[in-house]
Amino acid sequence: MVSEEYIKAEYPLHWLVWNNDYKLLEKVLNEQNHDKEKVDSRGRTALMLAVTLGHLESTRSLLNHEANVNCENKNGWNVVQEAVATGDPELLHIVLERRDLQRYTSRMAGIPDLLQKLKEAPDFYVEMKWEFTSWVPLVSRMCPSDTYKVYKQGSSVRIDTTLLGFDHTRWQRGNRSYIFQGQNGGATMMEVDHDLEQAYFEELKTTDESLGILLPNEETVSQRLTNPIVTTYIDTEKISFERNKAGIWGWRSDKNEVVNGYDCKVFSASNVELVTKTRSEHLTEHDKARSKNLRTPLQNFLGIAEVGASQTAAEFPKEEYSHNTNPCNITPEEYFDSSMDFGDRDIGRPKEVNIKIQKFKANLWLCEQYPLSLPEQILPIVDLMAISSSHFAKLRDFIQMQLPSGFPVKIEIPLFHVLNARITFGNIFALDNPVPKVTTLQEEDRLACVLDESLFQCPLHYNKIGNAGADVRRQYSNEEEDHLLQFAIQQSLIESGTENEEVDVWEALRGQKASRPETPINYEEKELQRAIQASLEIYQGPPSNGQNSPVSDFDYELHRALMISKEECEKAERSRIDEEKLLKQALELSLTEK
Repeated sequence: MVSEEYIKAEYPLHWLVWNNDYKLLEKVLNEQNHDKEKVDSRGRTALMLAVTLGHLESTRSLLNHEANVNCENKNGWNVVQEAVATGDPELLHIVLERRDLQRYTSRMAGIPDLLQKLKEAPDFYVEMKWEFTSWVPLVSRMCPSDTYKVYKQGSSVRIDTTLLGFDHTRWQRGNRSYIFQGQNGGATMMEVDHDLEQAYFEELKTTDESLGILLPNEETVSQRLTNPIVTTYIDTEKISFERNKAGIWGWRSDKNEVVNGYDCKVFSASNVELVTKTRSEHLTEHDKARSKNLRTPLQNFLGIAEVGASQTAAEFPKEEYSHNTNPCNITPEEYFDSSMDFGDRDIGRPKEVNIKIQKFKANLWLCEQYPLSLPEQILPIVDLMAISSSHFAKLRDFIQMQLPSGFPVKIEIPLFHVLNARITFGNIFALDNPVPKVTTLQEEDRLACVLDESLFQCPLHYNKIGNAGADVRRQYSNEEEDHLLQFAIQQSLIESGTENEEVDVWEALRGQKASRPETPINYEEKELQRAIQASLEIYQGPPSNGQNSPVSDFDYELHRALMISKEECEKAERSRIDEEKLLKQALELSLTEK
């Protein structure tokens, strides 16, 4: 076991945090140069340790000295999530405030570098079509799609979009352009609203003056403290790529498909795991009951089950450990000794974690002769969009892996348990469809294009509004954007039906309206239909008569019906493979007999 002297020498900041000696910590941070991002033997920085232990004063000192809030511990939880787990609103407030400040500063500092990278690459125009799809047809029918039009000239980038977001009632459509201009080591961003004919300008600064709008409000803090902590990510560690095959019997060759005029090799990425972790140790019993009753319509409709690890804290009632940051009585000598295995024991509140894992197959269509460079031209654009879009962030994480050779003309990756994103690159250099102010050039050895400079300027008659970052428009974090998208799909699902139409569950799965209103629905199907309706009513609010919803009685039956349908599909696929093997053996036998 390590000694106290060893801890003080090896982890001086961690030692002061452990003892919450914030006055000495403040003095040390002011007078000495220590590595604030050094991780201890359990994978925590000094700030992560302070937050996990719920030490408010030490946390404030480290935040005031620019300790990095956007870090994770070895289990993938970030500082904000650990702050939520403490249940301390003041601690969460100061962590959120510094997190937003650091994200904003990082965003401002990163954009000029991205634009400088693009300056050295050839100019181009390309369209990125985003389609949100689902294996559930009814859900797929409600999913939005959009085509991002990307213009790049020198160190200027323009991105046009029509899908603006979701306003808690319906999808927002419009006609907006986001223009980034690099200049003298800095950058300017314009958000141009072509419908209202106005433009917001923002000088991308890294100073603190314009960051007052980023202060979290009480509603934000309260919402986080009364809801489970949820994180969703794609586990890329086990992913492997394999070439898809085409043909029947014994003659199977590598599969090729033409996408937007380009011959592509088709690959599948197997062992793609979409992991959703949920923590609830900070919730009261009332909050837990409320969150359980407010399962989303998609969860009720699809019967998504929680699988994997489950840790509970039943032996530590909340009223006993709500202010006890070390209920397992772990000593610092034990904690900082990397050779000691605590098992499920740890500092902080005992964790209540549920993990959902669903395996997917991601698909890739790769072209060897595509006229764009993924690392030089596309990745900086994706990085630029990933700053404020969780979907581009997931795309970036995927394409930064060691992909097979070629340009990914089309990619299909999971976003959530029932939702995929299909991204297709097309109309490169405006070859397929003419684009105003884009001129295609056929040079000797390559294609190119010339872009009109007016594309990157605000039209003269538009109303110009200075400092876009200082207005009250909401800037969502990635996890908040994820929640909004899921909510939007759910809301669209609710709004897709009418009160006068009766749709049975099988028609719903096929994404069809009721085509036989005169045909009575049998009892079992009607019960399943009631389950779906009840799950939707839960999301919209309790029934006016105050009666309990019957959804909990029917979720199991609905889930079972879906599983039977899935098993039938798998059985049919196995039969097809067996038949193919028999045909192959028969063919080989006939050739041998000859």
